[in-house]
Amino acid sequence: MEQTLVLVKPDGVQRGLIGEIIVRLERRGLKLLGLKLMQMSRELAAAHYAAHEGKSFYNGLVDYITSGPIVAMVWEGKDAIAIVRKTMGATKAGEAEPGTIRGDFAVEIGRNLVHGSDGVESAAREVALFFGEGELVSWERATDRWIRE
Repeated sequence: MEQTLVLVKPDGVQRGLIGEIIVRLERRGLKLLGLKLMQMSRELAAAHYAAHEGKSFYNGLVDYITSGPIVAMVWEGKDAIAIVRKTMGATKAGEAEPGTIRGDFAVEIGRNLVHGSDGVESAAREVALFFGEGELVSWERATDRWIRE
């Protein structure tokens, strides 16, 4: 099973969309392994956005993601990364399809509500940044046989 990190960014928290985002991911058949409400430090933000360091928008990303509380989550499932990314919708809110999180709730790229890992390697790196050993709960869900073959 694949694991992926999902962050509800400060705009999603401030707008009261945490529950809506969780519901959409649960309804897709993904299983929640870890969840925490936190204030991201500048050091954690720098590590999380290290791939963008030096780009013109980097400082704005760090300033924004540290401007208020976030919710960090780890989701698991077959093709979890692709499922989360499809459920979130396009990064640019104006290009996100209706029915996606961003298509239904976001207006611009700088306030696009959620982050999801973009690949297996980045998911492993990001999960390790936000969750320490023993913080994820592996569990059996009784409905899994109704979700997967």
